[in-house]
Amino acid sequence: MDEQIISAIQIAYDPSANPALKRQAFDYVNQLRQEPSAWQPCLAISLQVPRQPMVIRVYCLEIVNNAVQGGLVDQQGLKTIEDQLMTYLRKFYGEPGQTDTPDPGTIVNKFAQTVTFLFSTFYGAGWETCFDDLLALTSTGSGPKDNYPGLIFYLTVLNAIHDEIGDQLLSRSRAEQDRANTLKDLIRARDVQKIARSWEEILSHWGTSNDVVAELCLKAIGKWVSWVDISFVVNQSMLELLFQQLERAQKVDPRKSEEQARDAAIDVFTETVAKKMPSADKVNMITFLNLETVVSQLVTCPPLRDSRASNYDVDLAETVAKLVNTTTVDIVKVLETETQGSPTWVKAEQLLVAFLPHLLRFFSDIFDEVCSTVLNAMNDVLTFLRRTSQGENASAQRAQMLLPILKGIFLKMRYDDTADWGQEDEQTDEAEFQELRKRLAGLQSAIAAADEQLYIDAISALVHDTFERLRSEGSGLNWRDLDLALHEVYLIGDLAVRGGGLYQKNKPNSPAAEKLVRMMLEMVQSNTGSFAHPAIQLQYMEISVRYSSFFEKHSEYIQPVLQNFLELAHHPSLKVKARAWYLIQRLIRQLRGFVGNAAEAVVQRLQDLLAIRAELPSEEDRDDMSSDGDSATDSTFTSQLYLFEAVGCICGANTVPSDKQVQYLSAVMQPLFVDIERNLEAARSGNELAGLQVHHGIMALGTIARGFSDFNPGLATQGSGVEPSPQAKQAFAQVAEVTLVSLTALNSSFQIRTAARFAFSRLIGMVGTQMMQQLPQWVDGLLTDSSTRDEMALFLRLLDQVIFGFKNDIQDFLDRLFSGLLQRVFAGISAATAGTDDEIELAELKREYLNFLMVILGNDLGAILVSARNQPIFDSVIGSIEHLARDVDDFPTAKMAFLLLSRMCTVWGGPDVVSATGQANGSVPGPQPALPGFDQFMITRFSPLCWALPTNPSFNSKDAQARQALSEAAGLQKTIYTKTGQQYLTWLQEKELRTMGMNDNMIAEYLQKLATMEPKAFKVFFAKFIAQGGQIPAAKASADLPGALPHTFDNLDELLERPSSIDPSTQPANLYDQFVVESVKMAKSKNSSQHNQAKKAHKNGIKKPKTFRYPSLKGTDPKFRRNHKHALHGTMKALKEVREGKRDAA
Repeated sequence: MDEQIISAIQIAYDPSANPALKRQAFDYVNQLRQEPSAWQPCLAISLQVPRQPMVIRVYCLEIVNNAVQGGLVDQQGLKTIEDQLMTYLRKFYGEPGQTDTPDPGTIVNKFAQTVTFLFSTFYGAGWETCFDDLLALTSTGSGPKDNYPGLIFYLTVLNAIHDEIGDQLLSRSRAEQDRANTLKDLIRARDVQKIARSWEEILSHWGTSNDVVAELCLKAIGKWVSWVDISFVVNQSMLELLFQQLERAQKVDPRKSEEQARDAAIDVFTETVAKKMPSADKVNMITFLNLETVVSQLVTCPPLRDSRASNYDVDLAETVAKLVNTTTVDIVKVLETETQGSPTWVKAEQLLVAFLPHLLRFFSDIFDEVCSTVLNAMNDVLTFLRRTSQGENASAQRAQMLLPILKGIFLKMRYDDTADWGQEDEQTDEAEFQELRKRLAGLQSAIAAADEQLYIDAISALVHDTFERLRSEGSGLNWRDLDLALHEVYLIGDLAVRGGGLYQKNKPNSPAAEKLVRMMLEMVQSNTGSFAHPAIQLQYMEISVRYSSFFEKHSEYIQPVLQNFLELAHHPSLKVKARAWYLIQRLIRQLRGFVGNAAEAVVQRLQDLLAIRAELPSEEDRDDMSSDGDSATDSTFTSQLYLFEAVGCICGANTVPSDKQVQYLSAVMQPLFVDIERNLEAARSGNELAGLQVHHGIMALGTIARGFSDFNPGLATQGSGVEPSPQAKQAFAQVAEVTLVSLTALNSSFQIRTAARFAFSRLIGMVGTQMMQQLPQWVDGLLTDSSTRDEMALFLRLLDQVIFGFKNDIQDFLDRLFSGLLQRVFAGISAATAGTDDEIELAELKREYLNFLMVILGNDLGAILVSARNQPIFDSVIGSIEHLARDVDDFPTAKMAFLLLSRMCTVWGGPDVVSATGQANGSVPGPQPALPGFDQFMITRFSPLCWALPTNPSFNSKDAQARQALSEAAGLQKTIYTKTGQQYLTWLQEKELRTMGMNDNMIAEYLQKLATMEPKAFKVFFAKFIAQGGQIPAAKASADLPGALPHTFDNLDELLERPSSIDPSTQPANLYDQFVVESVKMAKSKNSSQHNQAKKAHKNGIKKPKTFRYPSLKGTDPKFRRNHKHALHGTMKALKEVREGKRDAA
């Protein structure tokens, strides 16, 4: 078998092997992993002398390791592996003068892994001498640890054992963690002293003569210190050895191995500080280790002396920063947990003051990875200072700590002098820098919370100084300085507009807002927008838009700022230009009431940017596009649409005369009309580019309409946008005509239908009732045989908008198109689905269909559904709603269906016969439906639907959406009852409920709830009724309970509502009667203490509802309370068993 395994592995890993043979070999070697006995030949192969090739040994050791770790080896097998492995290790790793070629590092690591897995499985019972055996490999005799191969192996195993049982970052199951804890306890009890002693001996013998051994030993110490007694590391002899290793940092040009050993020594201090211990011990340990001095010496060592020098050691900086971060975090924890002013707290505060300069040193490091290492500590420090400052006035001592931190943040917020903005190869660095800026902004916010005035003053000074330099130096100012100032202007707004805006009662709303106004004045007065750097231009525009309310109070600066925006809209950089197109739209919209006098200039200045040049996506773009996404080559047009919206917005400003509005609109729209007309015939002939050009033109026209006005006829009385003038309406009517002509000609194109639907929704408010005459044409164009369900749903949503806006004018048009429209919708709903996307679109179409009908009924247009023209489809409409109300796979749609049915009952059911709680309406003696016979229709068609969901085997009463649907089903029953009264109750009693297996008591109980409960309470009752009974037929299970109220009562209040037929003076016949008699008698007692005792008993015996509160029982007889509680608790338990069929009711 050995030869077979060796041959299979050789073939499997031979690049030149026959593919078919190679597959067979792979199958064979993979099967070995599952074979319980495969470890035996694999162990022999891996230990064979002469040695097999490394790939064979590695794979064989992997098989052995999997078997040990996976529990495939019994105790005897584990002992065999240990004996054979240790024999090999003693011969080749432990004997002095060994002349054989040493095992390569990969094999050493694999053997170490095998020993680690053996240790985990076998150390508790079977291999108690594990560490003694390993330590024996480190010496050639009884002397010092002088055997290099054995040392390397021993230290490698120590590191691997920690990774297996002590690494806190490793996710473990509960059983694995328990086993790891047990192993650590055993090590502490048996071997930790000899292991710690070996560390000292190894560092003493090898610490300065062999960097590899020193590094491995230091790594082991750094790992193990987290879970062994601290005294094994923090003692005089060990510390001397550790400090000796730190001296490596003073070397000017160390070897790589020396650097690694040095960094490992620093990590030992970091892990020692991070060890959990009481606050006083932690402070004393930091002091004893003299860490402040250690860090000071490291900070000034040659590799860290100058961060801009070529020999600056970033790895060392990160390592020391980690030590500073860990120490500072622990110091802050002590300050937060100890009582202020206590000896421990005072010592911790002194340590924080001592470490703060080191924290700032690494926080301000020019390398972002070093800065990021101490961000956690910096955040903790600022959080602590913020908490301690609450309710206190600003102090000089706190300012001394906060101001250097804030200045350090400013320094890190600034672009590095070596950074080049906008370069392709700098994009990753740029993204990382912006992410760092976000984290730094959080630190700034913490400083603002700790000392707001200091924060405001520091930013004000920075910004003021920078704008002063801009005035004096002009373009000679370093763009990075100006970018930093603008970035801080942008950020201070988070504080300045915190109260809801920059101004309140025409004055800045806070000191921060007042400072921001001054900064904005300096920004516009220094002509920042003309600074010739893209980063500055983008910041300038973002700030101007974000604080546009500033220009409302300083309108004299609007024209110069608007001129800057128009210049930047023509910027040679696509990134700047595209962003300017979006921001100019935002600026004009926000300052619409102030820019009308510039309308002509804006339109003329943007005219050259409004020429549309459609581009077909490249093959690469087509491959990358999502199903509904724009191609990369067409992204320019997406940005260009913002310009069309800006033009529409400024043309529609109230200060622009009506004739001028039309004149400016015409100047922009006429070229679009001509372009659409020029491309229409080619698009009809199948020219894809021409079709895309038409699509773009329609989208542009619709976007102009969107910008021109927000007017919605249906919201005219609620302060919506201003209604367009007759001249403007006529201009947009021409847009509607051009769009409709294009749609009619190209309605087979999905793109054109999408653009036309977009334009239609924007033109409704612009054109008004004139569009109603074209509504059938729009329907024919937008809904074709090839229209998707998504298109149908979107169009129904559009019609909702039309109905809402023109309900007084639309009835005739809607009546004519209703049947045809619904036929298309029914076809879409009934079509087969082929995947998740189709199912999502189908669910959306169903809901939009129901909402469409709801909107019709809600706007007094219900007559359309039953008109002579639409009468033939009415039964199909009702049938479709009934079908959707039964759908257990789509509860949101079922809920909407029940809501719609309730609405129909309200609209066509006539006046209420009774109130919701059963009071008769004297003026209405009986049902008077608006539609003849609709009272019976509601009862016979709608009412049974309320039970359709819960009687479905797939219904899950625990589903939250299912409960919502049930709630609306209960609402439908209530509505039918108010419209038909006793007639409905009689139907339920004689027909509906009895056919479901309910007995007389259950029926009477249910009808009483329906007739007397408020609608909200009945909805809760109905949901509980269903949930506690599972499915309705299951009610039979408890129908035999004497006088039972099946599945309903959960607290005393519900029980008291139940009319009891039991005579309290008689002897209770069973447990249920006993429960009723005692509880009702006590709860109805005039004796308040007994009443309260009954409630307390029910509280203990029954799950307490969230809204039910019980009075206090202070002062009552404890014995009585206890006995009553136990009695009722037993009764409730017995009743539950009866319901579950575990106990006979009698």
